[in-house]
Amino acid sequence: MEIKLTQFSKASGCGCKIAPAVLDEILNGCKQENIFKNLLVGNESKDDAAVYEIENGNCIISTTDFFMPIVDDAFDFGRIAACNAISDVYAMGGKPLMAIAILGWPVEKLPAEIAQQVIKGAQEICRLAGIPLAGGHSVDTPEPLFGLAVTGMVQKENIKHNNTPQENDILYLTKPLGIGVMATALKRGLLNDEQYAELITQTTGLNSIGAQLSALPYVTAMTDITGFGFNGHLLEMLSGTNYSAVIKKEHLPVMESAKIFAAQFIFPDNTTRNYNAQLADIEGMTGLDFITYCDPQTSGGLLFSVSADKENEMDSFLKLQNQYFAKVGSIVQKRDKKIVFE
Repeated sequence: MEIKLTQFSKASGCGCKIAPAVLDEILNGCKQENIFKNLLVGNESKDDAAVYEIENGNCIISTTDFFMPIVDDAFDFGRIAACNAISDVYAMGGKPLMAIAILGWPVEKLPAEIAQQVIKGAQEICRLAGIPLAGGHSVDTPEPLFGLAVTGMVQKENIKHNNTPQENDILYLTKPLGIGVMATALKRGLLNDEQYAELITQTTGLNSIGAQLSALPYVTAMTDITGFGFNGHLLEMLSGTNYSAVIKKEHLPVMESAKIFAAQFIFPDNTTRNYNAQLADIEGMTGLDFITYCDPQTSGGLLFSVSADKENEMDSFLKLQNQYFAKVGSIVQKRDKKIVFE
């Protein structure tokens, strides 16, 4: 009997994330009173990972990410979850060192050999990233979930924060949008083999270019696009700044198959949650734009800002690395809305 993992959970991938407003309520009053002078990045900026300086500018990056199945195939689920978790290290400009698995499994509903395939998928991605999957922890849960805790390394001067763009910076994106739409279409049994392959190609592509971008001082800010969608993570990039972002709609890449499904009004429930949380800060989002702009991504691309006078240099660098990219907009002086679509 064919087992479809997505039928065993109510949500999938990074669409499982708790809404920002609810998360803020949970964390309100949880601020640590102790000051750790070597903790360079904590949770005060909603950055992608924590960073702790060991000595002489050598820093450890620590992050964790896990979720319920986004695809039915166990091996592919493991690959996507691992790629998504490791991405947070790359988003800080770091190099991953090792990973620890987090497995929740409904042992009375799903056989152990399916969980084994999930772990093997994660091992495959860790191998491609050049790191060991060094251990982990498992519990019996009502729904299947899987992810990694990842440790990385970065030099202090190369840390990339998510909220430090500068005026006139050019915004780059390294993967097209639409992963949440595609995952929803899959859960409804609408994806053909070619479309499924497109989804897997995007979600299992490592954001390893982030480790190389860390050494470039003209990369001013960086994050990865996950459960809060393009809009949500761009708003985090603008948080605490006196800037807005102008985004060119025609330059914002979306998977071709996702465009087809979006036109059929197929999207995950959390797209609406993202839309409601973000709309007040956005201008120019019309019609069905919200389906892709607010789409929760799982293992999405890197979003980073580059000094305008280094645009040509960055283009050449990315092409030399055979890295897909789109230049989607720029950072400008603060306007009435934080994000302006044109």
